[in-house]
Amino acid sequence: MQRRTFAGASAAALIGSLAGWPAMAQKISGDVRFLCGFAPGGTADLLCRIMAEAVTPEVGQKVIVDTKTGASGFIANEIVANAPPDGRTIGLAAMAALCVSPVMPGQKLPINVDTDLTPIANIAGVTNMLVVGKHMQYRTIPEIIDFAKKNPGKLTYASAGNGTSQHLAAELFKKMAGINILHVPYRGGAPAIQDMISGNCDMMFGNMPEFLGQIGGGGLIPVAFGSPKPSPLFPNLPLISQFLPGFQVVNWFGVFGSKGLPADLVDFWNKALRAAVAKPDVQKRFAESGMDSVIGSPAEFKATIMADRKKWEDVIKSAGIRAD
Repeated sequence: MQRRTFAGASAAALIGSLAGWPAMAQKISGDVRFLCGFAPGGTADLLCRIMAEAVTPEVGQKVIVDTKTGASGFIANEIVANAPPDGRTIGLAAMAALCVSPVMPGQKLPINVDTDLTPIANIAGVTNMLVVGKHMQYRTIPEIIDFAKKNPGKLTYASAGNGTSQHLAAELFKKMAGINILHVPYRGGAPAIQDMISGNCDMMFGNMPEFLGQIGGGGLIPVAFGSPKPSPLFPNLPLISQFLPGFQVVNWFGVFGSKGLPADLVDFWNKALRAAVAKPDVQKRFAESGMDSVIGSPAEFKATIMADRKKWEDVIKSAGIRAD
């Protein structure tokens, strides 16, 4: 599957192609509810607000972010699933909701993500990064792997909870490196990061935007990118794939609609979102926040979901992970 990243010349090319399109017919009547299942201040909340502002003129109606936290985003997802299929209710889903939760042993979901949600477009891939606490003397991938092989179970890694993207990224790292490091799950990313700063946990994989403040303050040390390409914010930081070929983690966010959303409304929203993402100010805000645009067609979004679900299902089975 081809993922399209629009930045620089690519974004300009897309803008040029969109300029030649006829104006989209008015298909939405009334304000739009944009459901976000994650707390204010995080990556998902930031992305929702960027997109709501940028897509409002494209749909001709006000797009309002409605935050409904809880159940790893599924409270918001369920609201979208059960909304009328009139295009006035959309939601933002994290990769974990569409790819991890459905294949997690012991996980009970309030909806069937394949039949109760309608994929519209993948929006942003968030740069994955490995960081260590400032107390850690091992600050390169070879050093970490070498120490872990000589001292199985001595190094610890934090996550925002069992089955989260941070947990799965570390388990993939363990599997590919052939090492044993100890998982320490927390009730969210904030307490995990704080314990690393305090020296109570050694390392953590996660979304780069969540680490930036503490990296700037010296509390966390960046080691390498787990993403397929580096971020311009840290141009000299290596990729983990340079040491473990094939290692790649992309925690993305996509937009979906209600169950039974008609094809013409799916197409309408896909075009509106593509136009919004291509705007230079949106590209700039993405880059400053450690995100890349990965938008494509609904079919490409579905293919991404299926491919990543298979990838993480294999990691889950290999590591024997179950829902809490």
